[in-house]
Amino acid sequence: MNEELTLTILGGVDKDGVPEAIRFVEVSKGEIVGIVGPTGSGKSTLIDDIEQLAQGDTPAGRTILINGDKPDAMTRVNPRMKLVAQLSQNMHFLADMTVGDFLQMHARSRGKDEGLTKKVIDLANTLTGEPIAAHHPLTVLSGGQSRSLMTADIAVISDSPVVLIDEIENAGIKKQEALELLAGEGKIVVVVTHDPVLALMASRRIVIRNGGMVDIITTSPDEKDVCDRIAEVDNWLMSMRETIRRGDIVEDVA
Repeated sequence: MNEELTLTILGGVDKDGVPEAIRFVEVSKGEIVGIVGPTGSGKSTLIDDIEQLAQGDTPAGRTILINGDKPDAMTRVNPRMKLVAQLSQNMHFLADMTVGDFLQMHARSRGKDEGLTKKVIDLANTLTGEPIAAHHPLTVLSGGQSRSLMTADIAVISDSPVVLIDEIENAGIKKQEALELLAGEGKIVVVVTHDPVLALMASRRIVIRNGGMVDIITTSPDEKDVCDRIAEVDNWLMSMRETIRRGDIVEDVA
């Protein structure tokens, strides 16, 4: 399904009914695109339109195309044909089963090798501070562990070629590695973010104001350099957080 996949957003209207300034955005596999804007500007509404594969039937009136065509009705409503996976800010499991059983069940439902369970858990443990094991009950996982597990699951088992991420900077996981993992698996990654590192990791970022797409900015080489410098500070802060979480003494802040 995702060999040559492209996702196209055709502009609709903003909160006042005015046509969006940006009328056409096309995203290719392996690309990370950011969505930025003030709180309440309509960022989540845009990813909701993508998740629903909107066909002018949402308040924003946008149309989503797959490989340049409108998706058929079954693609929009049949869970087995779902093209879009979503990672939200708040994610917890309710199923009374172990991590290993859940992953094996998901692999079977996708016609995948159940042996992928170990790969998913190993990848998840590169994204979270507290290790996840196959025998752990899903219901005892923290929010960060849950999102790490689902990020790895989407990368390895899920067939969904498009991944929508809502403010992963608040997810308690290694955010840069998570985005790189998903993009490296050929997924189209659309991330809503206020985080400068994630915004500048993206190849482009869509600017939202008053419910409408008002600009699209291509990340420049200078901005990539800025991203690298900010990432160094961000990684240092994460290392400091892990030191404190382990109960160790912070001795050097130079």
